[in-house]
Amino acid sequence: MAWGVLREGPFRLLFAARAVSSLGDRLVPVALAFAVLELTGSVTDLGLVIAAQTTPLILLVLFGGVWADRLPRRLVMLTSDCVRAVAQAISAVLLLTGSAHIWQLMVLQALYGAAEAFFGPASTAVVAETVPTEQLQPANALLGLTDNAASIAGPALAGVIVSVASPGWGLAFDAVTFLVSGAFLLALRVNATAVQPRRSTLTELREGWRAFSSRRWLWASVLFFTLYIALVYAPWQVLGPQVAREDLGGAAAWAAISASLGAGAVAGGLIGMRWRPRLPLRVAFLVFLVSGPALLVLLGAHAPLVAIIPIAVLDGAAASLFNAWWFTAQQIEVPADELSRVSSWDYLGSLAFEPVGLIAVGPVAAVIGVTSTLYGAAAIGVVLAVGVLLVPDVRNFSHRETGPPLTRVGA
Repeated sequence: MAWGVLREGPFRLLFAARAVSSLGDRLVPVALAFAVLELTGSVTDLGLVIAAQTTPLILLVLFGGVWADRLPRRLVMLTSDCVRAVAQAISAVLLLTGSAHIWQLMVLQALYGAAEAFFGPASTAVVAETVPTEQLQPANALLGLTDNAASIAGPALAGVIVSVASPGWGLAFDAVTFLVSGAFLLALRVNATAVQPRRSTLTELREGWRAFSSRRWLWASVLFFTLYIALVYAPWQVLGPQVAREDLGGAAAWAAISASLGAGAVAGGLIGMRWRPRLPLRVAFLVFLVSGPALLVLLGAHAPLVAIIPIAVLDGAAASLFNAWWFTAQQIEVPADELSRVSSWDYLGSLAFEPVGLIAVGPVAAVIGVTSTLYGAAAIGVVLAVGVLLVPDVRNFSHRETGPPLTRVGA
């Protein structure tokens, strides 16, 4: 059974760590958005704070991939959890004491993003150190399911916290969950992938690029997300809370939409534990062709929540299924000793232009209006999905059922 992957002791600890920290993380978009809006009321400031978090992630993620292939990946993840706990704890104290300024939140969220740059590549690769190759897709789907369940509980809890108390308590909760996650990682023991002799950082970066760029299905899909996140998802991040605040009922409405995305993602995670379509990327991008643009159109039209929520569920399911298939494909198709570096190029490519998109959304909306900005983003989303589906290596991608055995060394 797909749930049998939980019989693996190391994976159970990884699963527990991800479950706890994911719950805290899913509070943050709602809590941080309303913290900034309460502080200045400016969507441009919100874009700046989110961009401050993603910019160091983009600048450092390639180095994160190199170091995750050099050092024990569990140690890299543990250090990242500790740094992010400190950043969120200080942010919470500033907000709760009424002494927060936008520049302070930007600096602290930049520290958060820098730590995340090292966590992501290590986290993708460490999964392959906790389970056998044939259990990779169930493991990825189950981790995604954990994240997605948190996507329901987290925003719902955030809506309660913001409405009853204040956004600062949401960030305080996130800080505590990083400490709990770190405790699970501290107990985790894995059979680490054998590390190749250390070479210069530049040499290892080049090797990672060659491994990434030699696979057209990989770089074409990443290019899609480079543009999609900057031009389609960034308007959603910045303008969504504003529309919810002014037209849909405030924090509770935005929390309901976010929770609906999470509900769809849970459904997608459950399906992804068992469903292995022959052409997984084609299936995923066909759903993206419809769900993301439709969601932006409904939000731009200030449609009622009852119309937005079903499409949010579909979009969440599409993202969850894609992640299960995507990470499994990387873990099977890419050699273990290159996996963190290839993963780092994935992270970099996906987020490369997000800060530009986040910063630009506010000024663009001020000139052409919120509705026109959301409609334009929806049209771009359709064009991008059609474009990536026209690439044969993406449309016809079918990964091998089993990959080369991982080289194992001591615990």
